[in-house]
Amino acid sequence: MVWFWIGHQWGELLLLSLATCFCNDIYREAGKRNLVVSGVEVVFTGEFGADGEPGSNFTYTTNVTSDAPAAEIEALIKHTDQIAEVHNTLRKGLSIRLTV
Repeated sequence: MVWFWIGHQWGELLLLSLATCFCNDIYREAGKRNLVVSGVEVVFTGEFGADGEPGSNFTYTTNVTSDAPAAEIEALIKHTDQIAEVHNTLRKGLSIRLTV
């Protein structure tokens, strides 16, 4: 389940994408650790100002449902946050160029 809150209609898609990517990454990384995950909830928030201003204050929380020990799930969440490709792309910054 993915939840997001924003103050700008177009930013919804970005936050939804980030939450969805994290969900997918959790399941992928859980599989590598032989952990069975029965559900993932992500709440993503961010702020958007006037037209043309970049978003800010992006944060998220997650709840992973599993019969695995809590310590293993916490380690899975932290690991996934560190290796999430889309999150890391935005954290590093990127160049977006228009070609005509």
